[in-house]
Amino acid sequence: MNDPTATHTPSAYGGDADDEKIHKRIIENNTPGPGDADDEDYGTDISDSVRAVEKLLDYSFKGKRLLEEALTHSSCTDSASYQRLEWLGDSALGLAVSNFLFSAHPDLQPGQLSLLRSANTSTEKLARAAVRCRLHCYFRHDATALDGQVREFALAVQKEDDTVVHEGVVKAPKVLADIVESVAGAVYVDCKLDLHVFWAIFRRLLEPIVDPETLWKQPHPVTLLHELCQKDGRKVDFKFREEEKDNAVYVDGELIASASSEIQAARAALKKLCLYECNCKMDVDYSCIYGTTEIEGAKEKLHTICGKKRWPKPYYGNVKESGPFHERIYVRSVEIKTAENVLYNLCVEGDEKSRVRDADNSAASLMIRRLQALKKI
Repeated sequence: MNDPTATHTPSAYGGDADDEKIHKRIIENNTPGPGDADDEDYGTDISDSVRAVEKLLDYSFKGKRLLEEALTHSSCTDSASYQRLEWLGDSALGLAVSNFLFSAHPDLQPGQLSLLRSANTSTEKLARAAVRCRLHCYFRHDATALDGQVREFALAVQKEDDTVVHEGVVKAPKVLADIVESVAGAVYVDCKLDLHVFWAIFRRLLEPIVDPETLWKQPHPVTLLHELCQKDGRKVDFKFREEEKDNAVYVDGELIASASSEIQAARAALKKLCLYECNCKMDVDYSCIYGTTEIEGAKEKLHTICGKKRWPKPYYGNVKESGPFHERIYVRSVEIKTAENVLYNLCVEGDEKSRVRDADNSAASLMIRRLQALKKI
């Protein structure tokens, strides 16, 4: 296995004499003593897990017990749990990701960098990383309920795109993100608190890193809902309803949608509000929204609109292609990025059509309706 610490000089901790003492004490307290690195010192099951995670990281721990602790849930009362390492790993990961994004995207503003950092360190992102790397197979616990939650999420992730940013079909169990953070904490301590060495080891677990383009294509539903309503001076409130055990979205005091999580509720509210906006503000029938009445030459008109607004050209993509060769059915989507924010986008899907050209026109028609509803044109 590679040992990144062999080719990196630990960076200076910085600060005054007290900081140096703290730094030294953390390292000394977690430096393995004679025999600590031997697998036979602890149970076979956890030894197998430690070896598997070391292989996954391509890194050999000097203090094996650090990793053992990182893989132990608080429900196991016979040994130390991962909680302290999780706390440290959360901070180390946040700083390492911040450093990486700051260097990788010199043109982004602080608010945009914050959105990217959040997307790369969220519970959703870390839980998916745990499943993708099979890290969830190696932690030990005595909480039976966790098995079902983790299994359900893992199965859902296998069926979804790896680029899902903001909560998929099944809500991510926090315990999976906790494991990633605790292992991050263990690596950070084992490499003597050197952030550069830590990132060189740990970055591969977070791949693919969420970049501006990915986030642009998947804006946060809650943020998008607030933006949509703020344009018209409307107030959005999220409330957890005890009796129904769900999250509800209210706009100007009116219940719009509800779901098991805030993100799912926001998605449902966005869907309803977009239809409502088009119907009320444009004085058209819902038939226009569903595509039975299309704008002639919509694709060319949308291209012209983007040119005049100095927006990037519309991007068309396949959503569905089915049926036998002589009866093919196509559904196309179109995305555009306005000049307001590099991470803000609009995306709509058209209706089923027998030709790609017609499917593009259907999507473009709906996009023009959406732009009108949002007062962008």
